[in-house]
Amino acid sequence: MDILEHQSRAWDAEVGRGSEWTRPVGPEVIEAARRGEWSVLLTETKPVPREWFPDELRGLEVLCLASGGGQQAPVLAAAGARVTVLDNSPRQLAQDRLVADRDGLELRTVRGDMADLSAFPDESFDLVFHPVSNLFVPDVRPVWREAFRVLRRGGRLLAGFNNPNIYLFGPAEPVELTVKYELPYSDLHSLTEEERLRHLGPDAPLEFSHTLTDLLGGQMDAGFHLVALYEDRHRHHPLGRYAGTYLATRAVKP
Repeated sequence: MDILEHQSRAWDAEVGRGSEWTRPVGPEVIEAARRGEWSVLLTETKPVPREWFPDELRGLEVLCLASGGGQQAPVLAAAGARVTVLDNSPRQLAQDRLVADRDGLELRTVRGDMADLSAFPDESFDLVFHPVSNLFVPDVRPVWREAFRVLRRGGRLLAGFNNPNIYLFGPAEPVELTVKYELPYSDLHSLTEEERLRHLGPDAPLEFSHTLTDLLGGQMDAGFHLVALYEDRHRHHPLGRYAGTYLATRAVKP
């Protein structure tokens, strides 16, 4: 299977279905951001603390990495940043362009692989904003290495990702919390093809769990200094009632 192409088609289909993570923000959100009243999400419910961002966004070069959908990038652009969005889904990128055209924002969109940022020179950005999306690649470490390369010295990586514990219970949201799978989990290798088609369907995005060694240690091995972290919880997964199911990190390129 060509995973990159499958994920592109799958997320295009998610846009067609009106998935929560494909719905662009409204004009009122952009207008508020222009007044300095804004927040964005790395995970599902907790806004990113404002102190995780530089004091001044105006003129800052920001890469929204695997962050299409018209949600975070337009808000940061309205707050004054110079924003580039890289995503693998043409229809997700179209949602960002929709908001940019509607509200008169300068926003650059680039189709590409989050693990291959060769479209950008070294030290191109001041901030990389990477919400929960690296569950859609089999290997997360190249994502961290490429983010480190394209950041300037002193630049920040803000990243959100699933806690791998949710994958113990299977690809569908379980009724009961019964452990079914060994970690690390993969929709491709932990499930038979029959199970995958039954639980997910033929055009659903594939998910891959990653170890905390790769999610946290991988950032440090890439050269980052981890300076802050918080947890968040899924609203619909039952494990979210009992434990943190997301992590968000702030890391700095020294």
